Amino acid sequence: MQKYCPSHERDGTPRCCSCERMEPVDVKYISLDDGRRLCLECLDSAIMDTHECQPLYLEIQETYEGLNMKVEQQVPLLLVERQALNEAMEGEKNVLRRPRIGAGYRFIDMITEPHRLIRRCEVTAILILYGLPRLLTGSILAHEMMHAWLRLNGGYPNLSPEVEEGICQVLAHMWLDSEIYAAAGSDAASSSSSSSASSSSSSSSTSSKKGKRSDFEKKLGGFFKHQIESDSSTAYGEGFRQGNQAVNKYGLKRTLDHIRMTGSFPF
Repeated sequence: MQKYCPSHERDGTPRCCSCERMEPVDVKYISLDDGRRLCLECLDSAIMDTHECQPLYLEIQETYEGLNMKVEQQVPLLLVERQALNEAMEGEKNVLRRPRIGAGYRFIDMITEPHRLIRRCEVTAILILYGLPRLLTGSILAHEMMHAWLRLNGGYPNLSPEVEEGICQVLAHMWLDSEIYAAAGSDAASSSSSSSASSSSSSSSTSSKKGKRSDFEKKLGGFFKHQIESDSSTAYGEGFRQGNQAVNKYGLKRTLDHIRMTGSFPF
């Protein structure tokens, strides 16, 4: 709901790379090393390096196991900057581990040791941009894990981009749904608990990476879901809408069975 003059679409006003809000004149966003800008609210739950992302990676692996879709191969996960991601997409095999955050929103230890990716089967590694909020990082990871599952599970060769990207977006959307639902349940439990206590101290400023979600993070989750739902591209947008309709009608397992047999979504 941010309001701004149309001229800011063209005058170079920075946008947050996560929530897409424009940088106000009275608040400075932080600059990431690869040129992206991040607002302070998104920074609050941002995941900055590979090590910090491991608990989230384990959570999403458990989500897949709960769907009886365990990814059998231990696929390395690396958080990288934009250039390293671009190079990897162009076939490079060396990427750099991510930095720590230093005082004054400056980043230190920008480059550490190169990490050589070793190809096993058809999945080398999952690479995700560093510095994105937990919910966005998680939805991307859920999407990429579905690519890995399709590659490693067999029976899904040569899918069209619309079908493959679409079903991967369905899994990302499902994960966001589960996180928002869990946050709502946690809030209800917290409200019940606090109403029975004789006194309590509130700390609404606490977010995010663990424990209770901030109000901003809940809105952010809704925004990321909306981005998936309203994507105008053929592969990601139309693919998601067709895949989501199929999963809602037939369930995930029957939809995947149909994709394996026909290479298309059931209707």
